[in-house]
Amino acid sequence: MIFHHSNTLVEKFFRNISRLSASFVFLVLIATVTVLYLTARPAIKEFGLHFIIEPRWDVEVPIDTGPIDIISPDESAVTQTSEPDISESDAGNKEDNSIVIDDEFDRSDEFDSDEEDSVSNSGGQQYKTIYGGAVLIVGTVLSTIIAMLFSIPIALGIAVFLSEIASVQLAKPVGIAIELLAAVPSIIYGMWALFYFGPFISSIFGGNSISLLVAGLVLGVMVIPFMAALSRDAINTTPDVLKESAYAMGATKFEVIKDIIFPYAKAGIIGSIIVSLGRAMGETMAVAFVIGGVFEFAHHITAPTNSIPVVLANNFSESSGISMSSLFYLSLILFVISFITIFSAKHFLLRRK
Repeated sequence: MIFHHSNTLVEKFFRNISRLSASFVFLVLIATVTVLYLTARPAIKEFGLHFIIEPRWDVEVPIDTGPIDIISPDESAVTQTSEPDISESDAGNKEDNSIVIDDEFDRSDEFDSDEEDSVSNSGGQQYKTIYGGAVLIVGTVLSTIIAMLFSIPIALGIAVFLSEIASVQLAKPVGIAIELLAAVPSIIYGMWALFYFGPFISSIFGGNSISLLVAGLVLGVMVIPFMAALSRDAINTTPDVLKESAYAMGATKFEVIKDIIFPYAKAGIIGSIIVSLGRAMGETMAVAFVIGGVFEFAHHITAPTNSIPVVLANNFSESSGISMSSLFYLSLILFVISFITIFSAKHFLLRRK
């Protein structure tokens, strides 16, 4: 009876710990979205959804303040003579009141600093600073697409080779080498791409050695080890009885891989692609070396451009006010893009037919 009671307590403790662990993920997700939105709210209020299609970043444009009323000298003289005399005591009271009023305005400016940060005055002309994320959003999406198109065939080829074709003596060291590549810091990939890989790609395709194409290919090289290792593990879960049955019926190795292994390991392979997609979309340091860092659309695949993670890394320490809020707006957009992409992939690729 005592043993049964202790087992019940252990079960309750384990159930509560598991529930708290699962809830922690949702709490972190909600907290992240909340912080991003609250910090980005001044930029959202200032630029709205036009921020998504605005290609300019940190550009000052003049503000049309409308016509200015011109007062003639006669009117100004009448105005000056019509003012009543002010005694010294009244003047002192007004000075005291003005100090109080000025203090109130100073306190109110603390709350409106973000809104007024985008407006400057130069030579009597007011200017407004414009921030937009169109170039950065397009650069992020295009570099990720290039990375996926380059990495998926190579990673799946490596996974199939290690699981079904290579001998045990060859598969083990090659598998260890693939896993070691996943541990290489991204900044190392960036330096390698800047001095060696970029010039090599530009000698083949032309254009600049710092470009959208080089950034996408470097991202592809970085995610290949993750995708290959996870896909290999998924392929290894295929039961031997299924493959042996297919071989017994006269199927070739290609037919077994295409009709038996890939359908069985589909969930794991797609999961590896989704994990690699998330890493490619949020990668910063390697891309910062080779994408160019210019706020212009890449009119050609070998032209430089920019991306959201690169701008966040380069500008975050020097930003304040509306500029900082715009960076958080970009972070919120990147979060939404990643969420929609992963949700769509899981919904359309993993749904049961």
